[in-house]
Amino acid sequence: MKEKIYPEIIIRAFPFVPELITGVVTLLDLIGIEENDNEMTCYFEKFDENDFNFLKTALENFKKEDLIERYEIYQLTLEHKNWNEEWEKTIQPIKVSDKIVIKPSFREYQKQKDEIVITIDPKMSFGTGYHQSTRIMIRLIEKFLRPDTKVLDVGTGTGILAIVAIKLGASYAATCDVDEFVEENVRENFVNNGVEDKCSFIVGTINSIDEKDFDLILANIQKNVLLDIADEIKERVKQNGLVILSGLLKDDQNEIVGKYESIGLKLVEILSEDEWIGIVFEKIST
Repeated sequence: MKEKIYPEIIIRAFPFVPELITGVVTLLDLIGIEENDNEMTCYFEKFDENDFNFLKTALENFKKEDLIERYEIYQLTLEHKNWNEEWEKTIQPIKVSDKIVIKPSFREYQKQKDEIVITIDPKMSFGTGYHQSTRIMIRLIEKFLRPDTKVLDVGTGTGILAIVAIKLGASYAATCDVDEFVEENVRENFVNNGVEDKCSFIVGTINSIDEKDFDLILANIQKNVLLDIADEIKERVKQNGLVILSGLLKDDQNEIVGKYESIGLKLVEILSEDEWIGIVFEKIST
């Protein structure tokens, strides 16, 4: 009997923002997904002209909103596979820094002396440690986090940055995300890493966060959102507190730095990996 053939759609976008694409393709008959450096490969039970038009319209809207500059869609077909099993084969533990290792629950890892091993199962959320912007954020958190601090992670995805912060000595991490579908995944990851008593999660934007006394604010999201919420971030970080931003390309640097400096945040450091950057600011007296 001939194996069933499944459509394979490759989506490339610049800049590559996986959470945007994931949010669209999960509305179709998705059965598997793989994320690479600058593209996402999606496998569908079916994929017809209507599905293609739906996907193209969504990507065109992202362009109009300046969330991406351009995109490409390729369609292939391939024989039946266990896509979850195939995906799991590609996911290995990753050493993000000298101290931090990220691994999925289905992979064993022999912890070395002084290492902190974080267990993250991403499901449909963004933030696995396999994307440059996540690695940049983790390295900057490791460098700048002060002990017993209060942290806010905006657009938390899998909750990975909040978990890292707690493991590195933060006393509390509040998290939020506009995508209600990440909540189950976030809470599972909190439990799997034993930080559920020190982390909170709400569905919503930064405006859903009432507290205004954070020592450190983290946001690994696209440039336009970071520009839009700059004042809200400043309002919620303490005097002399720190803000770490990523989800940014090198071309975004001047605009982001200009905006945040204009509202009273001082540039502290910029860290890059490939075309991606992370930026650290300090809230100075005004």
